[in-house]
Amino acid sequence: MAELAQIGVTGLAVMGRNLARNFAHHGYRVAVHNRTQARTDSLLADHGDEGDFVGSSSLEEFVQSLERPRRIIIMVKAGAGTDAVIEELIPLLESGDIVIDAGNAHFPDTVRREKLLAEHDLHFVGMGVSGGEEGALKGPSIMPGGPAESYESLGPMLEEISAHVDGVPCCTYIGPDGAGHFVKMVHNGIEYADMQLIAEAYDLLGRGLGADAAEIAGIFRTWNEGDLESFLIEITAEVLAHTDDRTGKPFVDIILDQAEQKGTGRWTVQNALDLGVPITGIAEATFARALSGSVPQREAAREALPADAEEWVIEDRDAFIEDVRLALYASKVVAYSQGFDQIAAASRENDWNIDRGAMARIWRGGCIIRARFLNRITEAYERDPELPLLLADPYFTEAVGNGLAAWRRIVAGAARAGVPTPAFSSSLAYYDGIRAQRLPAALIQAQRDFFGAHTYRRVDDEGAFHVEWSLDRSETSEGRPAGKKEDTGMAQAEKAGPAQ
Repeated sequence: MAELAQIGVTGLAVMGRNLARNFAHHGYRVAVHNRTQARTDSLLADHGDEGDFVGSSSLEEFVQSLERPRRIIIMVKAGAGTDAVIEELIPLLESGDIVIDAGNAHFPDTVRREKLLAEHDLHFVGMGVSGGEEGALKGPSIMPGGPAESYESLGPMLEEISAHVDGVPCCTYIGPDGAGHFVKMVHNGIEYADMQLIAEAYDLLGRGLGADAAEIAGIFRTWNEGDLESFLIEITAEVLAHTDDRTGKPFVDIILDQAEQKGTGRWTVQNALDLGVPITGIAEATFARALSGSVPQREAAREALPADAEEWVIEDRDAFIEDVRLALYASKVVAYSQGFDQIAAASRENDWNIDRGAMARIWRGGCIIRARFLNRITEAYERDPELPLLLADPYFTEAVGNGLAAWRRIVAGAARAGVPTPAFSSSLAYYDGIRAQRLPAALIQAQRDFFGAHTYRRVDDEGAFHVEWSLDRSETSEGRPAGKKEDTGMAQAEKAGPAQ
């Protein structure tokens, strides 16, 4: 009897194929299957000499080629395609087998699927994978959730094939049911913000300095040697330096300025609204993509809307570049701070017990948002695992504070010059809002009480209150004993004694 495979991958498009090859490169015997046999044949023909693969022509044969407990990675299009594979797999599996969805699934679907498989005594793991095609092959960042006991069997294999930074694997157990896919979703939301901020920095440098793509590529290369070092900064320099073969023009100048999206950014924003967590940088980045694709509206605006903008005169080129760099770094910190707030809120809501420091640690390598400053985030949560706000960590307080004047200059200058900076601007507004001693929300709550009797809370007393706006405008209080309604302001004054 042939030796059984230790792991299986069904769905052999580029990501699935590269994950299978990654396992094989690490010495695992890998069962491979695809609904279209040609893809299985292609993998074996092109890469069969890279490791020990077991090809199967049917799902039944694929399942039978795996050792127990079976570990099956599904790498098909998220949504109905994943459900179809799961439904086909269930009757072929046995108690304790593990089904792993490594696609970009929406975490509520993962919660639903785990419950379904648990009814059949099967384990379901929703596993976020970041790093793109190259990461899948050479070492991604991996975010598995699901039953903790499944990680005992699966975890060592995943840690081995993941990226490693300073000898530490970029993979850890995230938490129950949908936690893995949730964290991957927020990762992608932060990625949206990071990309938008970089795009705004590119636009600012171009408009402010009149610099061409090649010159800006050089600036980004320099930035990549400092605090901003990251995969996205690195590839931005590569993209900006690239020349279009057909026209000889800078490659970025011949691309239609309409950014597409697959939905993870929208999911992140929708979930943040449900949780009541302000992730303004991520939201504005998501809306910026939507605006870029709003073609009829943009065409109408070009024809009708005046700019009334000033010419942006840059007197010190180097100082301006440094201002943009500092503003980019500060805005980037805000995006990550907001993302980690969202993870903390969802962890509390769902009892996931997610370790935010571990999330920063596994994002240091393999994934799209890998960056030098993730080490600083890891250190921040090591100092205080219950840190209520990443921006309040001493390192980030100082780092952002050092760039605050530059940040304000850039946002103000862009506004006067009519240069859109939604992510830079909203990040600064969030910073000022979160640090404010008092917000105008008091007026909003008063308005809500006026038109909807929604009540309000006082700064000088406990409980909820309401003003009888349509009657005598007296104040009433919820929860007071019958006959004990009082003028709270007068009562407080009496307690305080005579006025001085």
